[in-house]
Amino acid sequence: MRDVVRSRSVPQITVSTADYQRLTDLATASLERLPEVAEELLSEMDRARVVDPAELPDGVVRMGSTVTFRSGEGQERTLTLVYPAEESIDAQRLSVMTPVGAALIGLSEGQSISWTARDGREHRLTVTKVR
Repeated sequence: MRDVVRSRSVPQITVSTADYQRLTDLATASLERLPEVAEELLSEMDRARVVDPAELPDGVVRMGSTVTFRSGEGQERTLTLVYPAEESIDAQRLSVMTPVGAALIGLSEGQSISWTARDGREHRLTVTKVR
């Protein structure tokens, strides 16, 4: 178990065994280069309910999902959650190794979570659609 202090309540998340293994490996390999995001992603994986890929319910954010979410300020964005090598803001592909990417993985439609940006500001988002 990692020593991550959470000052916020967090929703239950669900990830597939395949995403769990690959994301855990990615975060572990990134601990020296991106420690804050790597620790956050590892913390998310620690608390996730891990299921066989065939058992992952529809409407859950997984790798490759296109997710629409609303910020606490009411702005809506649609992005595809990808691995770092596939990231492209121009193509609206967001890396899971960003604070918001790590916050999105495993959430279901209708769930909300708070996350901390790299500048230390706290944000909140709500997932409205997953495809």
